[in-house]
Amino acid sequence: MALENLRGRVAFIFEEVNFDVDQIVGVKNIKITDIDELAAAAMQSYDPDFRTAVRPGDILVGADNFGYGHPHYPPMRAMRHIGIAGVLAESFSPGYWRGEISMGFPQATCPGILGMVERWDEIEIDWAANEVRNLTRGGSLPIDPLSNADRAMLDAGGLIGYLQGKRQPAA
Repeated sequence: MALENLRGRVAFIFEEVNFDVDQIVGVKNIKITDIDELAAAAMQSYDPDFRTAVRPGDILVGADNFGYGHPHYPPMRAMRHIGIAGVLAESFSPGYWRGEISMGFPQATCPGILGMVERWDEIEIDWAANEVRNLTRGGSLPIDPLSNADRAMLDAGGLIGYLQGKRQPAA
């Protein structure tokens, strides 16, 4: 599995610095294990129609230190189940970043992204060119290149795929 460019609409912009992703499903729902129930709770306090408006491949955008707080997996599991393909943010909380990269969830740091996009703009993240392009309004911004380890983990679909690939004898 190779990391493919992401192309989708900006499904939501989290403008809050230090956004805690637990708020996506609500702290009271963080222990829900049924993915459909978890997805139904997602974004209810932000946009009750979010689940029906999102299309597969859509992307979330966040401000600085996106994912701040405890790195719980349920909120982003719900986002992936709904169809969210990745996250662009001004910067990420290190614990959140590591956890979601380990889950194989594409993310990119893009200083200035809040000033370049509006909700529902179509954008493309080009991993080879290390840039994001706004296909609706025009313009592009550089994204921080992924580290070799993060790229390898995303290419493998997450930590498990990465480790399984490490166990395979070289051809």
